[in-house]
Amino acid sequence: MEALSCVEISPDVTPEAAIIWLHGLGADGHDFAPLVPQLQSRLPIPTRFLLPHAPHRPVTVNGGYVMRAWYDIVAFDLSQAEDADGIHASARQIDALIERELHEGISARRIALAGFSQGGAIALHTGLRYPRRLCGILAMSTYLPLATTLAAEATSSNRDIPIFMGHGTADTVVAVDHALASARLLRELGYPVEWHSYDMPHGLCEQEIDDIAAWLARILTG
Repeated sequence: MEALSCVEISPDVTPEAAIIWLHGLGADGHDFAPLVPQLQSRLPIPTRFLLPHAPHRPVTVNGGYVMRAWYDIVAFDLSQAEDADGIHASARQIDALIERELHEGISARRIALAGFSQGGAIALHTGLRYPRRLCGILAMSTYLPLATTLAAEATSSNRDIPIFMGHGTADTVVAVDHALASARLLRELGYPVEWHSYDMPHGLCEQEIDDIAAWLARILTG
């Protein structure tokens, strides 16, 4: 399995925490890099951000066009005909990045997964199944993929992991109702989901950035 290349943004001192932040469909690791200094300055401990680039692959709903994607999207109804193989492959690559940070001396409890849209789906899928307790999962404008297998595959280590879900009420890419259904399922399974909605389309807004910074500061000192 080929290791993912990343945009890496480290603090000026030895990092004590790491956030692995996954971009959305068709973007790359540079997409959210401009946001990192603003977040780093508001965190209580020095934190390294890893922003990996998804592999290139053909995407069915885009006519088979090859682009950076964490998995194929085979139907516009995101709950149907999911690319399980692609999701599992990307999860293994994120596992490898977590292991890299552990090797660098960062405790698993100081490693958070974050992702936007398709990247958020991989963050949820990976974090809930990871065998060591992580710090938290930040899921923006996204949904829970392969939801029917979670109960059987979830690890006990992350049964109480903090989860931030933020979504725009005018999102036409990932319907807010689909995201809310994911949040309800996670809560039914006992996960502590913190839900935030914003008056925006598929994207981020300043209020969400403020909420993310406050949430990250909280979980990193929890």
